[in-house]
Amino acid sequence: MKQVQVHPERCLGCMQCMLACATAHSRTKSLFTAVGESPLPKPRLHVGAGSHDEGFPNRCRHCDPAPCLLACLPGAIFRDPDTGTVLVDPDLCINCASCAMACPFGVLRYHQDWVAPAAKIVAQKCDNCLERQHEGLIPACVEVCKTGALTFEESDEALRRKTREVARSVSMGMEEQPLIPTGVQLLRQAKKQRFEMRCR
Repeated sequence: MKQVQVHPERCLGCMQCMLACATAHSRTKSLFTAVGESPLPKPRLHVGAGSHDEGFPNRCRHCDPAPCLLACLPGAIFRDPDTGTVLVDPDLCINCASCAMACPFGVLRYHQDWVAPAAKIVAQKCDNCLERQHEGLIPACVEVCKTGALTFEESDEALRRKTREVARSVSMGMEEQPLIPTGVQLLRQAKKQRFEMRCR
């Protein structure tokens, strides 16, 4: 099954993925109208800052076995049998936060959502944009990511490609191949230098 793969070394921290995610999970599916919706749509992935202010897109890994699913007291968290995606049933969620305490990646958030009963706070997490996939589209976060920090592919293929990139970058007699695009390298280097200057 294809999954969203994260390549943090390529992330610029632009947060376009968060905006696209919130829009994709809005009632109207349009940025221009989503900003006026109530409740306001929230992203299901979050870009955090690394030690040098570089971006890190943090999203659900749809673990197997999934600690959040095992910890969910009312059984609101379940796995889609066709895609392997771990989902939340907003009607069953009781906002107990057991799933958040069990999640090793800290990806669950609690908000109102237009698909949940009115004014009810429920657990929210990445759903691999299953609705978009049923329409033949890729997840919204991947679609807007211009640096390749988020890709939609089989895990095995992503690992094979990464292995090839690393092998090419260290092989003797071959022209050095950077693992990160030049523009991304420059921005990350500038952020690291700025961070180091602040620490002096």
